[in-house]
Amino acid sequence: MARFLKNKDASIGHAPGELIFIGQKKVEETTIRVIDYDHEHLSDQELKDIKDGLPYKETPTVSWININGLHDTEVISQVGEAFDIHPLVLEDIVNTGQRPKMEDYDDYLFFGLKMMRYDEDEGVIQSEQLSIVLGKSFILTFQERPGDVFEPVRERIRKHKGRIRKVGIDYLAYALLDTVVDNYIFIIERMGEQIEDIETEILDNPTQDVLERINDYKREMNYLRKVIRPAREFMLQLARLDSDVIHEDTVPFLKDLLDLVSQAVEVVDTYREMLSDHLNIYNTGVNNRLNEIMKVLTIFSAIFIPLTFIAGIYGTNFDNVPELHFRYSYFVMWGAFVAVALAMLRFFRGKNWL
Repeated sequence: MARFLKNKDASIGHAPGELIFIGQKKVEETTIRVIDYDHEHLSDQELKDIKDGLPYKETPTVSWININGLHDTEVISQVGEAFDIHPLVLEDIVNTGQRPKMEDYDDYLFFGLKMMRYDEDEGVIQSEQLSIVLGKSFILTFQERPGDVFEPVRERIRKHKGRIRKVGIDYLAYALLDTVVDNYIFIIERMGEQIEDIETEILDNPTQDVLERINDYKREMNYLRKVIRPAREFMLQLARLDSDVIHEDTVPFLKDLLDLVSQAVEVVDTYREMLSDHLNIYNTGVNNRLNEIMKVLTIFSAIFIPLTFIAGIYGTNFDNVPELHFRYSYFVMWGAFVAVALAMLRFFRGKNWL
């Protein structure tokens, strides 16, 4: 399925807010996991039903409820009813082709963005839709499949590292967004190393394989740009947002996050320009190589023109050609061939054509 646009045929003609899953089913069963904590308390468990998560809606502790699997619209609908989430937000959650965005619903905030991984074996970026609903005492995260980049955040919560257990739910949201953005930068740096290394190959040996790799990197960088640029837009909105959900103490962290996303966008644009330069260098190298080949072929053609002239004379069908009956005519002809060829090669070298 295309990464830039998802097939939305199934949603055509349906009412706004109606839950239609758009994307590729990546798990067989939707699972729900909750991590509830404060400075002293920690609970980590799986829920069999979203109704079991209702007590976490108004607790004084920080409650992080993660839902893996977006294809089961019935479960998503139940989550929406339990936590009073707007139908249009639920519609965005089950649309895996949704553009990164942020929306303010007074009692909660909605973030939609891409969570990405770099598959080094395939040389492509794997992505999935990540949706976050941030309430005053809870945070909901919706993912397409298990396995994510949030394990370091979970470890910080379990081991009581840093300030995450001492602050509120908005800081947890920042920590999740920060992890996603850090992974963006890691992917960009990893690909950037390969893009910079390929320049030497272009100069030394501009093969068809090098051209294919350049085009592959351009495709991946275009996808990164499509994901990160709108992410920067909603990070800018978030850093300037005046909401009861976001405390003043968290705002400086969000502004720092905006700086990281802006840096990521700039680096992506830099590498895209570098790839365009690589493509120009490749084309120039191929053309220069072709010119060298044509140069050699032209020289050989020029050398053989007088030799062909000499051979043509001895190939005439006249009996009265004096040299025909000379005993050493054949050897004289070859001597003339060699002498003319050497003379022309010396002439070309003197002109710096060789």
